[in-house]
This record gives sequence, C-alpha cells and structure tokens, in this order.
Amino acid sequence: MKPASEEAKDWDNMRRMLRDFVGKRSHCPFKGSNDGHHVSYRRFRRRIIQRSSSEGPAASTPLATGGQREPRFDLEAVCQRLELDSPPRDHEPAQRHLQGNLHETELAGGVSHCGGVTSPNTQHTFTARRWTATENAPEQGLVWRAAIHEHGNVQQAGSDERTHALQPFAVLDSTSVSQCGKSVLKLATPSLLNDYYTNLLDCSCDGIIALALGSSVYLWNSETRALVGHLAPIPQPGRAYLQTISCLSWSRDGRTLCIGTRRGEMQLWDVEQKKSMRRLWSHQSVVMALSWKQQLLSSGSVLGHIHHLDPRAPSPLVGAVVQKEAICSLQWAPGEDCLASGSTEGLLCIWDGDIAGVTRSHQPITTMTQPSAVKAMGWCPWQRKMIATGGGLKDGELRIWDTDLGTCVTSANTKSQICSLRWAEKKRYLVTGHGLPHHQVTCWSSEFPSLSPLYQLRAHSDRVLHLAINSDSTPIFSAGADQRFHIWDIIHISCSLS
Repeated sequence: MKPASEEAKDWDNMRRMLRDFVGKRSHCPFKGSNDGHHVSYRRFRRRIIQRSSSEGPAASTPLATGGQREPRFDLEAVCQRLELDSPPRDHEPAQRHLQGNLHETELAGGVSHCGGVTSPNTQHTFTARRWTATENAPEQGLVWRAAIHEHGNVQQAGSDERTHALQPFAVLDSTSVSQCGKSVLKLATPSLLNDYYTNLLDCSCDGIIALALGSSVYLWNSETRALVGHLAPIPQPGRAYLQTISCLSWSRDGRTLCIGTRRGEMQLWDVEQKKSMRRLWSHQSVVMALSWKQQLLSSGSVLGHIHHLDPRAPSPLVGAVVQKEAICSLQWAPGEDCLASGSTEGLLCIWDGDIAGVTRSHQPITTMTQPSAVKAMGWCPWQRKMIATGGGLKDGELRIWDTDLGTCVTSANTKSQICSLRWAEKKRYLVTGHGLPHHQVTCWSSEFPSLSPLYQLRAHSDRVLHLAINSDSTPIFSAGADQRFHIWDIIHISCSLS
C-alpha cells in the first residue's frame, strides 16, 4: 500500500492531467473514468453528461442539449466545474471511516459501512465527523478579514466604471432621493457567479447582507451602508484551486451564517465573534440550498438528498429524506411545521416537520409540479399554507399554491425568466427578480386570490439572480449577473405601473 503522501501526489498529478485534457479536448469530456471516484460522484457525473447529450431538460436546467442548446452554453466551463466539485480525496484510516458521517451513497442504498443492510424504517444513530483545530481538515476553510475602507473605491456618478478596478461593494452610483424605478445605490459585486441555481444572497434580521463572490463571502451593513468584512479562503501552498460557494443562509436570530460549497461542505460562522463555529461534511455533492428551523439546519444537495442537522450535537445529523431530483430550493414554513423543497425537474414537495431518523420510504405529504425548475420559491408569511414559485426561461409563470389542497390558486404570466422571489412581510407584497427581456425587479400586490404588478424597477443589465429584503420590508436588495448590487427604497416610490 502506498503511503498517504504518495497517494496525494498521485491524485494531484491526475487532477493536472484532467485539467489539461479538459482544456484541449472540451468536445470530448471525461473519456474514461478514474477508479478512485466515489460511486455517488460517478453517478452524478454520468447523469450530467447523459443530460448534455440525450435528454431534453426542463426549462432553465443548467445544461441545454441538442437543438435546445443556447448560444452561451460552454461545455468546457461545465467540465471544469465538475473537476472542482469532485469529492474529497483525503484518505483516513478505516476505523475513522466507519465512525464518519453518513454519506449520500449510504442514504440512497440503505447499506451501512459494515456491510449490514438496514431496514428503511429503522431509526439510526449518526456520528458525523467534526474537525478540530489540531486536525487537517480535508478541504479549504475560511478566515475572517476586516474591511479596509479606501476612498479610491468610491466612484463618482457618471464616471466610466470600466476604467476602474472595482472592489466588492464599491459605490458606483448613488442618489439622495429615490426616483421612480431607479435604485438609490449601486454597488460593485465582481466575481458574482452567473449561475441560476445558486443561492448567494441573504439578509439577517439585523440588516447584515451576506453575499458570496467567488470563494469569499462579504458582509455589508445595510443600515450604515458600510462593508463589515469578508470571509476569505485560507491560502494553501501547492493548491491552486479555490472551492466555489454555492449557497448561504442566516439563522433566524441573525447570529450564525451557514455557507455551503460545491464540494459538499458546510461552514458555520459566528459573525459577531468573527470565528468559525463548525465545519460539517454531510453531503458528497454540491450543497444547493439551506434553511434553518430554530437551531436546526436543513440542507439539500444536487443528488436530491435533504439532511437535517443539529450543529450543537457531537453527531449533528439527526434525520434525512431522499427526493428523486436535484434540489435547488429549500425553505421551512413560517410556522416551522413543514418544509418545502423545489427540484430542477419542476417538483415542489412539502414535507412534514418530523425530521427524526432516516427512512428511504418517507414521502412528501404534498407534491405539486410546474413545467420548469422550482428555484424561485417562498412561503407567504401571513398566509401560512400559501407558497409562491416562479417559472424559468420557457415558463415565466408566477404561481401561488395552496399546500393543503396541492393546487395552484392563482398565477400571472411574466413573460420572462423568474430567477428569485421574496416576500415583504410588513408591507405585504411579493418581489420577483427577472431575466430577459428587461432584467427587472417587480413588486406584486398580494391580495389573494389576485396577483397584480405594482412597481417595476429596472437598472440591471443582466438577469436578477438574487433578492433580499430587510426586516422592516423597506429596502429591496438585488444582485444580478451584471455583477451589480442595487438598493431600492420602496417607501418613496409612489408611481405604479400603467
């Protein structure tokens, strides 16, 4: 058997060969396979390659195929993404592996590490792995960096943005008075990933904006309008890649920020104390969505697995369920009695609040379908059984569902891709972020059963991927694929759509 150091060198050599192969032969990706890959990752990779060559995807799926392929589809970028998203290769002793965290391959097959077959309805005791400060965690962590305020980052209104090396949250334009359809503040967000399926923006109950830019997370105070700091990857000699952040979510009390990555890791941060609380390795694939239920954390992966974790416990994994398709949205209801999950194939599933244990046969209490991915999704805060979803590029329908009946009670055709969706609880309206043709932010009245647009806000030059709303529902925050961050002061906008 080779020493661990030699195996690490062999793996680094294979990764470099794969990068060279992808760069030279992007038209023929992954010809041949690496026997060292985990079963779940091989299945994930094969599933994406098969979709890119044969299946007709649902509208707004990340890979378009054949005659449905869009001009901006870049197979080489997908191949490079797959390489970055491969599971960890660090090998641990067998005893540590037997006591490690529950992997998604186990959850799918119901087979334990010891080889015994477990009953689908059997309660399990899980021992998820916790990495201490003295151990070498298998992947890259984050470190807190304080904000450095430089006057050079502030651009004068009307100046040419392209002539400046923009820093995250540098002011590009500001107005003292909110005008109809015009943002009061425009900030730079370089390195914001243009990916429909990411969830990279959230606002805490204290008004702290968290936005992931590449491999870092920036924190910005919406009240003082100042950058607080950012979480940056720890440099590691000999490792050129940086793992990309795929989702993030504030806890409901605003004290903890959870960050999910494309390598299956979740990192919990105490932002007030500026220290890492815990790193969790529950998934073996991309962490697509996160949602909190008091102190419990739920996470959904691209393999369709939903894990429920208690970060306070030595063994955090307390329950899990399996959904057939990749999960791209996840949210607990305001009353925390049920959980909604959206899939890339158009399924909206409602699960009961009983999260204890793992059972493969556990089924959602209600399932609804729409003709595109359920990525834009949100529970209505004052109509507890109502949930809104937005359709993708070839759908464009805004729908309100009654989760008790499993039916759509009202809808509106927006004639554009709906990328993001948020409810403003105190002002009682619904906000959606759109793609082509106008890349607008739209505010909707929420007088059920009708849906009617109130305001249409246009400033982005590319699709509005993410939305966030402060606790008082006054400002709206939008982040777009144009790498711009806009603040809209709705309280002063008095004009409505004609």
